[in-house]
Amino acid sequence: MNNRRINNCFSKLKKEKKSAFIAFLTSGDPDFSTSLKLLEAMPNAGVDILEIGMPFSDPMADGPVIQRSYIRALKSGSSLIKTLDLVKKFRLNNNFTPVVLMGYYNPILQMGLRNFINKARIAGVDGLLIVDLPPEVSKELSLELNKSTLDMIRLASPTTTTDRMRSILKSSSGFLYYVSITGITGSKINKILDIKKSYMNLKKITNLPFVVGFGINSSKKAREIAKYADGVVVGSDLIKQIEKGIENKSNIFNNVIDLVKKYSKAINK
Repeated sequence: MNNRRINNCFSKLKKEKKSAFIAFLTSGDPDFSTSLKLLEAMPNAGVDILEIGMPFSDPMADGPVIQRSYIRALKSGSSLIKTLDLVKKFRLNNNFTPVVLMGYYNPILQMGLRNFINKARIAGVDGLLIVDLPPEVSKELSLELNKSTLDMIRLASPTTTTDRMRSILKSSSGFLYYVSITGITGSKINKILDIKKSYMNLKKITNLPFVVGFGINSSKKAREIAKYADGVVVGSDLIKQIEKGIENKSNIFNNVIDLVKKYSKAINK
């Protein structure tokens, strides 16, 4: 489903010859109010799209940093309902920054697929990325999303063949999320040349924006990747700032926002 906020964001940045800076935060890490405060400040600090992690007790695709953030979030009382409430409160003062929810299928299934999609739409969610649900087993989800205004964002990786990519693209919208590593989040990134090659190959078969994430842990790396991507996702490096500030939460906001500004400047230098 075409979503206006996501499409408008990439169209605007394309005209400006810029890459989108996508920042990831876990909902409720370290608590609801801090999450909301960070989300509200990020667009003014240079973030183009917000990606919010839906806490889950068994985040198998995520590295240790994000796994620990999920544990902290669940301990603070975060849930799928609380995540939707977080988006709803964010939308009270921001109706233009795209919001993508990223996570696992089980909590959505427990809430009820149609119920979740309806609540997500009302809250102001723009896209959904389910890391443990490949296209072959997500027909029901795709059908429901097609009835809504939410984009279905899919994952691809360095090992994705062209035929497989074509299959993934059939049920993708918003943007394609390219996993720049062959492993879990926060791992070592593949060579920039491999990313460039994947970008060039993808552009031959689709106009969908090409976004790179997983393993981007320095502003220098983000700047290099931005040359060959329509968007760059930074997650673990931001989460680390939250983790460092757990003992003194008053430092978290400034530390995270300062790092966000550093990445924003690097991505569009």
